[in-house]
Amino acid sequence: MARFDVYANPDAAERATVPFWLEVQNTFIEVQTRVVVPLHAAKSFHPLVRNLNPVLVVEGRKVVMNTSALGAVPITDLHRPVGNIKAQQIDIQEALETLLGGY
Repeated sequence: MARFDVYANPDAAERATVPFWLEVQNTFIEVQTRVVVPLHAAKSFHPLVRNLNPVLVVEGRKVVMNTSALGAVPITDLHRPVGNIKAQQIDIQEALETLLGGY
């Protein structure tokens, strides 16, 4: 598991609107949970809040980071990652800093 890994949403009923979860937790913290942020299908997420909800690209699909819905999930809910979006780190970190007041 690595920071900025993307996982398929394990809830099949939710996948149409929230296809992915983005792991944002520091890789060096070894606990039985990971902090993830839901990634919504771009067409189903409105309104966007500037700096809080960046539009990212996963597997060629536009998704919106629903930063204010971040939460911890058990490691067992995360299976094989579908990819890693570290290349989009600046937008991801800006969203987290906007939410947590680190600006």
